[in-house]
Amino acid sequence: MTRFVFASLLTLGAAALVADLGAQQPPYDTFPPADPPYFRVRYEASKAPGGLAFPVNYTVWIPPGVKVLRGVVVHQHGCGEGSCKSGLTGAYDLHWQALARKHDCALLSPAYEQPEKADCQLWCDPRNGSAAAFQKGLADLGAQSGHPELARVPWALWGHSGGGHWAGGMVLLHPDRVAAAWLRSGVPQLKADPARTGIKAHTLPDAALAVPVMCNLGTKEGVTVKGDRFSGVWPANEAFFAAVRGKGGLVGVAVDPLTSHECGNQRYLAIPWLDACLADRLPKTAGPLNPMPVGKAWLAPVLGGEAVPAAKFAGDPLKAAWLPNEAVAQEWTRYVTDTKVADTTPPPAPTNLRVEGNVLTWDAAADPESGLAKFVVERDGKELAEAPGVAKNPFGRPVFQGVQYSDTPALPLVPLRFTDATAEPGGRHTYRVVAVNTAGLRSAPSAAAGR
Repeated sequence: MTRFVFASLLTLGAAALVADLGAQQPPYDTFPPADPPYFRVRYEASKAPGGLAFPVNYTVWIPPGVKVLRGVVVHQHGCGEGSCKSGLTGAYDLHWQALARKHDCALLSPAYEQPEKADCQLWCDPRNGSAAAFQKGLADLGAQSGHPELARVPWALWGHSGGGHWAGGMVLLHPDRVAAAWLRSGVPQLKADPARTGIKAHTLPDAALAVPVMCNLGTKEGVTVKGDRFSGVWPANEAFFAAVRGKGGLVGVAVDPLTSHECGNQRYLAIPWLDACLADRLPKTAGPLNPMPVGKAWLAPVLGGEAVPAAKFAGDPLKAAWLPNEAVAQEWTRYVTDTKVADTTPPPAPTNLRVEGNVLTWDAAADPESGLAKFVVERDGKELAEAPGVAKNPFGRPVFQGVQYSDTPALPLVPLRFTDATAEPGGRHTYRVVAVNTAGLRSAPSAAAGR
């Protein structure tokens, strides 16, 4: 296996991104606006030994009205030029914002400016300058946003491919700062392998065993499909899991039964899993992370099956996937079966509906469990249209904002806006807007607004 396609298959490659919705074209210059509650910093490549070899920008979203941040959720893209560009929109994802808002956390998305064929290890190994740049970014963004605590709060890490390698590396380097980490299709290497040149193995400190970690990959990444460019992902995950779980680490495995390297529907398990971990680990005020409760854990067979309370698991618990509680265990069981994680809660109703001429705009928050699929516009008490029309997602459930390969909104960002092209000139109408989540559940209607 070459350095370009190594154990955790860090490089997506240009061919894999051909169908990527909204994928940007070179150069890295299409930035969504970063007006409050968004903030951005950008650093040029370092010329210092051990510094970050590529330019990088960090965009953060601060929940409006939050007084003191309790943590930061980090959404880390994978390797390759297309995936790096997709990181530019990660902080704008309404679904991930819902998770961050629930726990008074910021949502941060890095975007490394890695040329397509450059060595991804130069950023996805955090020891190569990206850990230091990340922490500098938190401090600078904290000062810019008026939240200096951003430099000190715990981290909840999500990473895809090379981003998984980075997030897992940060767990091993900074276990005292990481509340939980979700590793999609990429893990750090714990044992030196001379066949994989250019990849430096990490050590596994005892403190990292207390950090909840989920190894998530597609079944076509070496579980059921062998011999293709992604078939090395499962052996790498299997080795990482065995090493960590074998020492009692809080690590699970969730195999997506439908996908290969694309992210698919993983967010419908990743967000509830991170939600559960944050609920247990984040301190109410500044201080060290709380340990995960011992008595709530469930265990399950690594490649799918029945999850049971840890005390009732019949096999070797150090070879079983660890799950934080019963609710997540039930969601895990559904996810590894068909990814159709259930949801019984409707999304919040849209707010602040405005009508200017025949243009409607509104505000909306996503359903933490299922995100947002679309909005239904009502005129004079009758359904008029859906916005944005037909939601698209080639990788999983249709999502209002669209989804790129690294699980980020498509560019240009889809606005919360609808134009009523059939309204009679000078006519008087009353409008309402209803949100629909990706499970098909509808919110209550917004307050009415007229023209």
